[in-house]
Amino acid sequence: MNIRLVLKLLGTVCISLGVAMCFSLPWAFPVCGGVWEQEKNGVFGLLASTGICIFLGLVFRWQGRKSQSTLFRKEAIAVVVLSWILVTVLGALPYCLSGTVRETRVEGDNVTRIKMNIYDGMFESQSGFSTTGTTVLSNVEDRTMISKCILFWRGNTHFLGGIGIIVLLVAVLGQKGLGGKTVLRAERGGSPTEGTPASNVQNLAWSLFAIYVMLNILLIVILMFLKLSLFDAMCYAFSALSTGGFSTYNASAGHFITNPQYNGPAIEWVLIVFMFLGGCNFVLFYWCLLGQPMRLLRDVEWQTYLGITIVASAMITVYGVWHHDFDLYGTSDNPVIVNRREAMSPDYAPPSKETPAPLSYAIRTSCFHVVSFMTTTGFVSDEFEKWDAMSVAVLFAVMIVGSCAGSTAGGLKVFRVVLGYKILQTQIEQTYHPSVVRNIWLNKKLIERDTLHDVAVYIGMYLFLIAAFTFLIAGVESDATWLNYGYSPSAKMYDILGSVIACLSNVGPGVGITGARENFGAFSSLAKFILTWTMLIGRLEVFAILAILTPRFWKSHTTTFPGLKLCVLILFQTFLFVILLV
Repeated sequence: MNIRLVLKLLGTVCISLGVAMCFSLPWAFPVCGGVWEQEKNGVFGLLASTGICIFLGLVFRWQGRKSQSTLFRKEAIAVVVLSWILVTVLGALPYCLSGTVRETRVEGDNVTRIKMNIYDGMFESQSGFSTTGTTVLSNVEDRTMISKCILFWRGNTHFLGGIGIIVLLVAVLGQKGLGGKTVLRAERGGSPTEGTPASNVQNLAWSLFAIYVMLNILLIVILMFLKLSLFDAMCYAFSALSTGGFSTYNASAGHFITNPQYNGPAIEWVLIVFMFLGGCNFVLFYWCLLGQPMRLLRDVEWQTYLGITIVASAMITVYGVWHHDFDLYGTSDNPVIVNRREAMSPDYAPPSKETPAPLSYAIRTSCFHVVSFMTTTGFVSDEFEKWDAMSVAVLFAVMIVGSCAGSTAGGLKVFRVVLGYKILQTQIEQTYHPSVVRNIWLNKKLIERDTLHDVAVYIGMYLFLIAAFTFLIAGVESDATWLNYGYSPSAKMYDILGSVIACLSNVGPGVGITGARENFGAFSSLAKFILTWTMLIGRLEVFAILAILTPRFWKSHTTTFPGLKLCVLILFQTFLFVILLV
């Protein structure tokens, strides 16, 4: 284990994160719509956080100044996991140091403003970087609770996490060979079908980054054409392409379909398209740019991804219309605008909740939520948890499946589901033909037995973690949490299960107490701490996390600088700054 090289690369991550925080500062000034009295605490929080990140980065780089340049598999895994732990903690600093208010409670004449603590900050930070989109904030529209520059930092964490901080690291530092490939695979959830289209891993990383940035710019332009402000357009683009889900409005995407100044249906369809693109394998986009689009169309994983999206959308549309799930009131208190011209008329009368929604609205809403949940984005425009149980079950199913490997999305990944189905078929056949040996193929390539074993183990581990974290959260969370927020304790296990799946699959909204119009602020600090690392496990796909927890992983025969000292050093230096300043 080349500990000094790991330290050096971690230092680069810290410095890069500090520089990224500076891009949120302009939104605090009047020229960008900021009001100084509301923004000054946010500016202080960002500047202080930037200074801490850069100072810590310089310390790490100084400690790794004599490192060798070769990055092997162990070092690559260590850099990936430890970088995500670092950015989770350091990314929480702007929320805590700015005094961002999580919730305002009114009890008679007393108004209590609850500021974000370190557990809230780490939860929000990990939710942003892992592109989960869950939040502990009850009101993101009140600038006395969260300043505009901090709100932009919140969206910016989606942009950074979407393409992956480590992919940028590979691109900038030019780490090649085994280590670079391991970084990309650990970061992007590599598929056995994606191959390596570039012999130079640095070129591949730059290509993925360029595609990601171009798609973000294109979406920003389109959203501004649809009358969104530059601020909103950037935040929603960062969320949609990264499949994150953070919004600048409490009603999420439902804000646009209830406001006559926007073309709500057009905005929703645009978000559907770009969320779907965010769930595709970006390596296939690379082949499209090389003039080989048929690689995308012939890819079995992409075909299955498209097929599941269409079938699930059709099922929810049918069940929703049948059970009258769709009304003209979504995540906002205002009614959905069906006809913009009528809505802008002075004689306009809002529809009642009994008014049936048109079929076009049902189709669009179904497609929007299926794509949002399957790509693990988490945008919502309706209170989906109040739909028929079958429709909610379909949404749960697609959020567990997730999107394609090599995408910005979470979940199991479609290629694992496809291979899992093929493995099941083979096992069933062998029960009545035990002597028959069937090879499993995907995209006309023979899948090795080791790969099939890995897929089966991963699926089993994923389901086990859902159960394990559900029981763990149920054990630490009191029934009073539900009573205090007006919910029945009988829904505790159901709500916790939905929250765990949402965090492990990096989706965002849960059900009940964490549903479409709620947030995760109701959970205790311990539960939020557990869910923070649940999101990280889902983002890095379990085994990289388990690897660094193994003592043998840190064993080194080539250095007298033990791995234990690295862990202690990182935890001490990082948490010392947090404890002293928060």
